[in-house]
Amino acid sequence: MIAAEPLLAFFAVSITLALAPGPDNIFVLTQSAQHGRAAGLLVTLGLCTGLLAHTAFVALGIAAVVHASAIAFNSIKLVGALYLLYLAWQAWRSASRGAGRTLAPALGRLALYRRGIFMNITNPKVSVFFLAFLPQFSDPTRGALVVQLALLGGIFIVATLLVFGAIALLAGALGQQVEHSQRAQRVINGMAAVIFAALAFKLLIIEH
Repeated sequence: MIAAEPLLAFFAVSITLALAPGPDNIFVLTQSAQHGRAAGLLVTLGLCTGLLAHTAFVALGIAAVVHASAIAFNSIKLVGALYLLYLAWQAWRSASRGAGRTLAPALGRLALYRRGIFMNITNPKVSVFFLAFLPQFSDPTRGALVVQLALLGGIFIVATLLVFGAIALLAGALGQQVEHSQRAQRVINGMAAVIFAALAFKLLIIEH
């Protein structure tokens, strides 16, 4: 088993990485501001479920196969970008209608949870990152690598839950302050549309 000191160092680095602006925490922020803190927390749980899958992909060697295949990598990337563009269109439509949080009740809890999973799974950069990051803290002399990688992935997920959960609560509180202002809601939805479109473009230009 990995020693306590490397695990603590890994947890500290994971917290720092979760705090750094990126597609997932920006996604949580926009969803919480648009639809409320509960929606943000459900999306966070979905994103962390996606991280479970990425951890399994790395531990079982699937991530290395995907990274080695340009077709697989680009296909996943394209699906993710199209999904983000779809979300951008939904947000823009809400902004043009002057709607506030009408999408959250319509989606339902399971749909919001699935949204987080899909957002994370369709970002091949996460698997590539895990493939490069997790093994740095593993030690072949301390037992099975599969178990060590699973443990590291679990710690990263805990760090992500803490940081993204806090973002969801803060952004949700901000959205709640302006939920009765149609003008503010239009601005939030318009900004969300632009952010989703920018994230889609960023995902598309990721090189294999």
